[in-house]
Amino acid sequence: MASLKQLKEKRQSINKTRKVTRAMEAVSAVKMRKSQEMAISAKPYAEAALRILLNIADAESFIKNPLVSPMSSGKTGVLLITSDKGLAGSLNSAVLKKAQKVLSEIANSDVVAISLGRRGNDFFKRKGIEVSLYQENKNDEVTEEEMKTITEKILEIHLSGQTKEWFVIYTNFKSTFEQDPQILKLFPLSKESIQELINSIAPEKGKFSEPEKSYTPSSHTIEAETEKDVVSFLVPMLANIIIYHSLLESKASEHSARMVAMKNATDKAGEISHLLQLQFNKARQAAITREVSEITSGIEAMK
Repeated sequence: MASLKQLKEKRQSINKTRKVTRAMEAVSAVKMRKSQEMAISAKPYAEAALRILLNIADAESFIKNPLVSPMSSGKTGVLLITSDKGLAGSLNSAVLKKAQKVLSEIANSDVVAISLGRRGNDFFKRKGIEVSLYQENKNDEVTEEEMKTITEKILEIHLSGQTKEWFVIYTNFKSTFEQDPQILKLFPLSKESIQELINSIAPEKGKFSEPEKSYTPSSHTIEAETEKDVVSFLVPMLANIIIYHSLLESKASEHSARMVAMKNATDKAGEISHLLQLQFNKARQAAITREVSEITSGIEAMK
C-alpha cells in the first residue's frame, strides 16, 4: 500500500498534468475556431470560382484541357494531408486508413506521392513509396499563395503525362466532435468535385453551419480568342483552391480533435486526482486511528 507521502506526491503530479491539458484544450479551441473562420471567409471566393467553372464547362477548350479530360494511361497521384503534431486522438490514424484503402488497390510503383504533414510522410516511407514533395504542416497561418508550391508540382507531374488522376486525402471538419476523412478527386477536374468541396466547407452543426446550395450557369459569351487563356488560367487556380481548402479543413479538424482529446485528458486527470484524495484521506484516517489505538494501549498497560 502506498504511503501518505507517495499518495500526496502522485496527486500533485496529476494536478500539474491537468493544468497542462486544460491549457492545451483552451489553445486548441481558439485555433480550431480561427481555422474554421478562415475556411468560411474564403468560401465566397471558391463559390465565385465554381460559378465561372459552370459557365465554361461546355466550352471546347475546357473539355479538351489536359487537366479536365480523362487520361487512359499513367500513375495515380496522391496528396496526403496530415498533421505534424500528435495528441489529437485518432485523427491521423483515421486519414491514414483512408489512404491505405486507396493504395491497397494500386502497386507502389504506380503511385506518385506528395505529403503535406510529417505523419503522412512517415506513412509513405513505411509503405516504401517515394515522396515527390514533402512539406511540414506546423504553421497555422497558411495562405493560398503558399499552397502554390504543391499545386505547381502536381501540375508539372500531371501535364508531363506521368499521372492519369490525382486524389487529395484529408480530414473534413463536420463538427467539433466529428471529423471525417475524405478522398476528393483533384484531376481530372470536374464541376462535381468543386461543388462537393464548397458543400463541405460549412460544418453540419454549429455557428457556421448552413444548408447546401448549388449553382446553375448563367447566360454568357466568352470571346473565342480569349477562351483558351481563360481556361488555362482558371483550371490551375481552381486546383489550388481545392488544395488550400482541404488544408484549412484539416487544420480545423486537427485542432478540434486535439481540443476534445485534451478535454478528455483533463476530465480523467480530475477523476484520478479525486480518487487519490480519497485514498489519501483513508490512509491518513487509518494512521490516526492506529496512533490513537497505540496511545490507548500504552495508557492501559501503565495502569
